[in-house]
This record gives sequence, C-alpha cells and structure tokens, in this order.
Amino acid sequence: MYFPNTIWSVSFLVVVFVEAAVVLAFEGYVFGKFEANINANIDSAQRRDSNTVAIPTYLALFIFGEVYQLVLSWDALRLKNTIQVIGLCMFNTAVLVYAGIQYEQIKQAASLLSAMRLDDASDGYVLASSAWGDMKPFLIAIIGVIAVAGFVMAYICFQLYREFGWTIYKQIGADLRMKHRYLAYQIFMTLLKFDVFFFLGFTIQFVVIVLNRKDVEFALTIAVIPLTIVVLVITTMSVRRESYVGMVSMIVIFFAGMAYFLFKLVRMYQPLQAIKYVAARKSLTVFAAITLFLILVTIINAIVCTANFRKGLKPYVYKAARPSWLATHEKRYGGGHDEITSTETTSPVVRRRMSLD
Repeated sequence: MYFPNTIWSVSFLVVVFVEAAVVLAFEGYVFGKFEANINANIDSAQRRDSNTVAIPTYLALFIFGEVYQLVLSWDALRLKNTIQVIGLCMFNTAVLVYAGIQYEQIKQAASLLSAMRLDDASDGYVLASSAWGDMKPFLIAIIGVIAVAGFVMAYICFQLYREFGWTIYKQIGADLRMKHRYLAYQIFMTLLKFDVFFFLGFTIQFVVIVLNRKDVEFALTIAVIPLTIVVLVITTMSVRRESYVGMVSMIVIFFAGMAYFLFKLVRMYQPLQAIKYVAARKSLTVFAAITLFLILVTIINAIVCTANFRKGLKPYVYKAARPSWLATHEKRYGGGHDEITSTETTSPVVRRRMSLD
C-alpha cells in the first residue's frame, strides 16, 4: 500500500482530500435541504419530473467527481506521474466550471419546482419557496473552495514536476527518444483515466434526467456504460502489450465514440427534441464537448503510441506498472528477472548516450 513520503506529495494529497471533504459535506447538506423541502404529497409523475430528478443527479455526479479526483491523486503520486498530476489540475478546473453550471441549473430547477403546483389541485407546491435561499450559500461556497484548492494544487504541481523529474530520469536514463516515447505512453494512460469519468458522467446524466425508461434509446444508452469500461480496459492492455491489432481496433471504436457523442450533441438542440433536455442541456453540452475533445486527443495519442511499438519501451512500461512492494521483494530476494536488461542487451550495441533527436 502506497503512502506519500515527501512534503510536496503529502501536501498535494492533503489539499485534494480537504477539498473533497468540504465539498462532499456541502453537497450533502444541499441534497438534504432539497429532499427536506420537497412536498411529501407529490405524486409519482412529479417525482419523476426532469427538474425534480436533476438536482439529486447533479449532486451525486459532483460527489463522484470529487471521490474520483482523490483516487486519481493517490494513483498519480504512487506512479510519480507528472502528466497525471498536471491532468488533475486541469480536471479540478473542469470541476470548477461544473460547479458554476451546477449553481445555475439548481437555481433554475428550484425556481420551476417552487412555482409548480401539486397535481391534486391543492394549494401546495412541489418545492418550498425557501429551499433555494437555504441552498444558495453552500453552492457559492463550493465554487470558492474548489477555486482556492485549484490555485494551491497548481503551485504544488510545479514542485512535484521537479521532484518526479529525477525519478523518471532514473527509470529511463538520458535517452531523449525513449523519454519521448515514455511521455507519450504516460499521456495516453492519463487520458484513458479521465475518459472514464467524462464518458460515465455524460451517460449517467443522459439516462437519469432525459430518457424515459420505456424508450429504446434508454436500453441502448445503458448498454454503453459496461461497453465503455470494457473498451478502456482492452485499450490499456493493448498499449502495454504492444498489440497492433488491439490498438487499431480500439482506435476504430474511439472514432465510433466520437460519432456517438456528436449525434447526442446535435440531437440536444433539435427543435423536436429540445424540450427533453431543458433540465440538463448546459451540463450535458459541457460534458459532451469535453468528452469529444478527450476522444480526439486520445485517438491522436493512440496513433503515436502504436507507432512507438517494438522500439524498446515495453520493459520500461512494465517496470513502471509493477507494484513497489513486488520490486522491493525481487531486489531483496532475487526473484524475477530484469526485463530491461534482457531486452536492451539483445541489440548489438547498448545505448548509453543522450540522443539529440
């Protein structure tokens, strides 16, 4: 089990943990206030109304985002992956943008629900008029906490960049071409980890807020969730094992994914479909746009990584992915073998100098 052991790695994890703890507490309070102010007499149809469902969905997705960021932070520090640390700073910025969208979307939903009468012709409303006033300060505070944490994370990221640089040098050496290949691999693996969140985030919102369970599109969209996980797992295995067939197949699937998200994005703004997306259009648009960008960058990087196959990178990849406890055990007791040595020495000349190209 990895534990940070330097001042900057500990500081980074502490900042992310504090942000997550405070944001989760505030989100929990907002969710509790919303549920407490929902009229107990609403019928099942109003309970399933897109505006009623939207608020808990936004809050749940936000909680998932904070927990996911905490897990990826621990993973980045464990791997000493500078690219992933930088990616986490960018991810935190995306979460900040989403916090602003969450504020507007919940404000809009609360306003509509506070004006919506119960279906039983009574004088009651679906949501108490005081609910928004109770939730507003905490939603603003969430934006402030994430913004402050983002600035601190950016500063610590710069320190970790210097700290992890020496670790990468010890793993790869002074060969610039090999370092570039390893950098491309790190970028690709980091992209896959963030792809998971945005793929699932978009799909969950789409399924819960927009679709009717009786629609055919509901079942098809649900099927995308496990398929997404399978594709990302196979992609990870293919790049590590340097499988040309696997990578080419996954690149084709990523192109299909781009077509899928473009279809969803265009469909949201079609006049006949627009009413279905009122409660979640802003959030879905942001998620779809970010996901499309990530897929495009992932495809480009997948092509670069595939071009780097059979050029000596594989042993370094396996060494970096090997758990630290296993490496320590092998070093102490002599188990296993050094893949880097066995691979590199198969060539007539072992590269020990720095390359300029």
